[in-house]
Amino acid sequence: MVDLLKSLVKIFIVGVVVYGSLKDNFAVLLAAPRISVGATVGAILQIAMNAGIRVGVVMLVIAAADYLYQRYEFEKSLKMSKQEIQEEMKRYENPQLKARIRSRQRQLAMNRMMSAVPNADVVITNPTHFAVALQYDRATMNAPQVVAKGQQLVAQRIKEKAKENNVPLVENKPLARSLFKSVEIGQEIPGNLYAAVAEVLAFVYRLKQTVHAW
Repeated sequence: MVDLLKSLVKIFIVGVVVYGSLKDNFAVLLAAPRISVGATVGAILQIAMNAGIRVGVVMLVIAAADYLYQRYEFEKSLKMSKQEIQEEMKRYENPQLKARIRSRQRQLAMNRMMSAVPNADVVITNPTHFAVALQYDRATMNAPQVVAKGQQLVAQRIKEKAKENNVPLVENKPLARSLFKSVEIGQEIPGNLYAAVAEVLAFVYRLKQTVHAW
């Protein structure tokens, strides 16, 4: 609607300017039949030139005014955007909302971690306090990797998930404690734990071979 109104105003102003130019030269136009063709054409061209100059000046003024209006609207929209951002930030500063977001993030992280347990090669337990799930793929990993870990209730959930998916559980209190405290989820085990973990994995692989043989 604003653009339509601006267009109508421009047409009206240009019409007024052209009408004014013709009105100022009305006497010349009335005398055209009584003068030569060349003089008539010259007079009409002069009138058209004067009208064109006036229209050009008016259009420049209109363009300048339109530019200032568009700039004002743009700056106004930027101010609104900044205000909206501030309001959004205030919403996120709400303690209850922050708590809900953190709770949701923890739940998503827990779901991702639990979904990795079925792919683990072994779960090393404390047996009740800690549970750490390890996965090792010689083709893609330089060392075994912790894919899930937890203590207390989370440890119990990891062990239950492992049992549901036939992932071996190996009780090794000092190793489970060391892995839980020193290795984050997604990280490979440190060099000082290679020997202990290798021993557990060797036991698991022998166990699997025995099961398959039977």
